Amino acid sequence: MSAPLPDAAPANWVDRYAPGALKPWLKLGRFDRPTGIWLLMLPGWQGVALAAAARGAWPNPRLLVLLFLGAGLMRAAGCAYNDIVDRDLDASVARTAGRPVASGEIGVPAASAFVIVCCLASLLVLVSLNRPSIVLGIASLALVAVYPFMKRITWWPQAWLGLTFNWGVLIGFAAAGGAPSGPLDLSAPALLLYAAGVFWTLGYDTIYAVQDMEDDALAGVKSSARRLGAAAPAAVLGFYLVSLALDFLAWKAAGLGMLSLPPAVLLAGLLAWQGLRLRPDDPLRALALFKSNTLAGLLLFAAIVAGHWRA
Repeated sequence: MSAPLPDAAPANWVDRYAPGALKPWLKLGRFDRPTGIWLLMLPGWQGVALAAAARGAWPNPRLLVLLFLGAGLMRAAGCAYNDIVDRDLDASVARTAGRPVASGEIGVPAASAFVIVCCLASLLVLVSLNRPSIVLGIASLALVAVYPFMKRITWWPQAWLGLTFNWGVLIGFAAAGGAPSGPLDLSAPALLLYAAGVFWTLGYDTIYAVQDMEDDALAGVKSSARRLGAAAPAAVLGFYLVSLALDFLAWKAAGLGMLSLPPAVLLAGLLAWQGLRLRPDDPLRALALFKSNTLAGLLLFAAIVAGHWRA
């Protein structure tokens, strides 16, 4: 029987309610840990909101739904692909040893078929968007394909994850009409928001990597948390400060109104709280702090939406 995984909530819906035969497959796609879906989806929502707010409009609900579906499918495909590539490393790390591929519960051929099915389903979502979004979506596959190998060659795989996870800003911005002439016609607000997201992810994924510092050292896996060590809390605060500064520049470039400020202040407080509470020797606290980034992403989305009012 598929056992609950260490970084999933004890009361997650997969372990509580899913049929036994489906549990390994849902865990392969990380549906027992939905935080990652939010963190992949929210940059896309932010891109849609930014393009709309720059025109003084509300974000298109249809686009938000499509990006939610696409994020869920692509996150599942990416996680399964990552598990195939990392199956030997995962087996040597306590937190990941129980994952379906690492534990042998799902074989590599079956996991590969899962990746293909999820990619084909997400393609159906992608082709319902405009042409610039389709081009950008296809281009993102290069980032996804390389990501699992980055922990073997650099201390900063979290930065690569930032480039990958926040690509949705560009897709969402283009889908909402922010790139009318082509996929490379992305304005300064979108590029600034994308850069802000990269630093945000670098911060929260460094927090996430704190969980595995000891096991990663034994397995020879590189991470920003290992590289920074005791300096990780201060570095996370620095990453978040850069992210907030770039967010502010994106809002100014898009001409957003002052109503962006209340949710932006709450966002700044939440990110500061994460950095101040982080302890490199407390993995359970790190997991809780990491999960609070769902709220951080929603606050940023709210700030952008509120900014469409110029009053």
